Amino acid sequence: MTPATPLPDTTATRQALIDACLWMNARHLNQGTSGNISARIASGILITPSGVPYEYLTPDALVTIPLDGLPDSNGAQPSSEWPFHQGMHQARPDMPVVLHAHPPYCSVLAVQRRSIPACHYMIAAFGGNDVPLADYALFGSPELCANMARIMADRHGCLMANHGATVLGETVDKARWRLEELETLARTYLFSSIGGAPHILSDAEIAEVMVAFSSYGPRHPEERNGEGERS
Repeated sequence: MTPATPLPDTTATRQALIDACLWMNARHLNQGTSGNISARIASGILITPSGVPYEYLTPDALVTIPLDGLPDSNGAQPSSEWPFHQGMHQARPDMPVVLHAHPPYCSVLAVQRRSIPACHYMIAAFGGNDVPLADYALFGSPELCANMARIMADRHGCLMANHGATVLGETVDKARWRLEELETLARTYLFSSIGGAPHILSDAEIAEVMVAFSSYGPRHPEERNGEGERS
């Protein structure tokens, strides 16, 4: 995979991470401070701090941790989930944004320990013919980090057993888009099982969608060349 250019460590980037946290709580994709977001920057990884309500976050409150190794123990404390964020950035240099939350429908499937099969063509937005389930391990543990890195090697999102969900993004906007799409897929899969069973698209059908999805999803304003948002 081709490594992506790190995001610039600017006030605008930091505010975009804060805005993503505020957005996911406003959209009921997360609760309290249980979610977190990080972005790869030239000097390492920029991540939300531990236990600070999103409405109190300011750009200078975000924490920088190294791409490899332990955070500075004398500085501000990063999210307790920093190990798997660090692991994701190491395993997926093509995806500079990692967004984690506890969306309700995703969490229902996660506690049932069910992955999401190709019940809808939007499954292709996550890189394959399903949204996989990462095995359970204690939050912040090396085991969870290893589980996440393994399951996300060729996916852009996953459920986490008895925990929540994580998505990757080429940009902050793309990560936000994938998180909402993932929660919609989880809801669709759960509801479609009521009184029947969803029809699962074939691998060939999903492969066809993935080709069509090569440039699907939100883009930066400078990439739109005056066009409106894609549907």
